[in-house]
Amino acid sequence: MSGILAGKRILVTGVLTEASIAFQAAKVAQNEGAEVILTGFGRLSLVERIAKRLPKPAPVIELDVTNQEHLDGLAGKVREHLGDDVPLDGIVHSIAFGPQGAFNFLEGTWEDVSTAVQVSAYSYKSLTMALLPLMREGASVVGLTFDAQIAWPKYDWMGVAKAALESTNRYLARDLGPKGIRCNLVSAGPLKSMAAKSIPGFEELADVWNHRAPIGWDLTDPEPAGRGVVGLLSDFFPRTTGEIVHVDGGVHMMGA
Repeated sequence: MSGILAGKRILVTGVLTEASIAFQAAKVAQNEGAEVILTGFGRLSLVERIAKRLPKPAPVIELDVTNQEHLDGLAGKVREHLGDDVPLDGIVHSIAFGPQGAFNFLEGTWEDVSTAVQVSAYSYKSLTMALLPLMREGASVVGLTFDAQIAWPKYDWMGVAKAALESTNRYLARDLGPKGIRCNLVSAGPLKSMAAKSIPGFEELADVWNHRAPIGWDLTDPEPAGRGVVGLLSDFFPRTTGEIVHVDGGVHMMGA
């Protein structure tokens, strides 16, 4: 099969519904020639059902990124699908979670904040390190962030967690660069996904895009962000690392 990911093997986390960026990234990756493996947490049967809606059904591995046993066994489970000597060419990190307390900046407890940071930021490093034995020079890690340059309404400690993710990306790019592995993020605009439903006041946050995106933004269309992910997974950015590519209709660059 031809395409910009022809012959590549990609692991995609965070697929929960067809409205997720992760699903679109997996779909576009398959259409561009990649072999895709998914991971799921919690609602594994739901992920397996959604996996069948991809152009080609994809295997699903259970993964809780806060469970060290899951991380320690992940490479072995991926090998079961790829074969012992077949490398992994890319990882898509689309994992974030914040307890309700993380959405109240002044009242948020350390327990809530630490959970948000561990799941949303630290897991970017721990997931990559778990799969590092399978990766070779030219491999690409791509994560998903929400612009952490400014303070958004209602986002609170999740914004801090995304700032931690963006910093983690830079340090990971620094340390894996000598191995020939690129690490980049896609900063996507808001989307009406399962993740959005967990954000109190999401509509107020998302309304910014209705007025501020110069090229427009569709809250129901995750495909542009998915395409951005696939672009960074491809060989078209061979010397781009530690970068944040905005796929947000241009809102990030608009002044007051």
